[in-house]
Amino acid sequence: MKDAQFSIMLNDYFVFTIENQRYAVTLSAVEKVIRAVELIPLPSPDILLGLINIREKIIPVVNIRKRFCLPVREVDIDDRIIISRVSSRTIAFIVDTVEGVVSFSQDQLDEGGQIFPEMEHYIEGVGKINGDTIIIYNINKLLSARDIEGETKLVTSEHIDF
Repeated sequence: MKDAQFSIMLNDYFVFTIENQRYAVTLSAVEKVIRAVELIPLPSPDILLGLINIREKIIPVVNIRKRFCLPVREVDIDDRIIISRVSSRTIAFIVDTVEGVVSFSQDQLDEGGQIFPEMEHYIEGVGKINGDTIIIYNINKLLSARDIEGETKLVTSEHIDF
């Protein structure tokens, strides 16, 4: 596990909030952040909120609130959409606010498996800054390409032609 701590220590993280809780993902997974836009609605399964069209590229928008077991709410004009690379696919998810980039020193991090053994698969660790905690997720596992691709194929094969 020492290697996992070392790899966490060397990475920068992109911090965002949902329902006043701070979360982070590896900065290298974030392509860009945009203001909330109207979604192309889909008669979709739970994981997809809809689609967005960014410069003629259709991107699925994942329901991250559902993944975090948080109350679902309508998209607000002040929300932000994080466009991210998950495995070989580009996806987006909506957050309340973005805080920016943070680097943690070793003494500011706890390994995810020590704190949340049953969620070690998703959680890389927990960072601490000025008394606040930031849950660091492995976005490739939290929003697995297999889950998203399966849901997208289900919806798009019946309703939308890419």
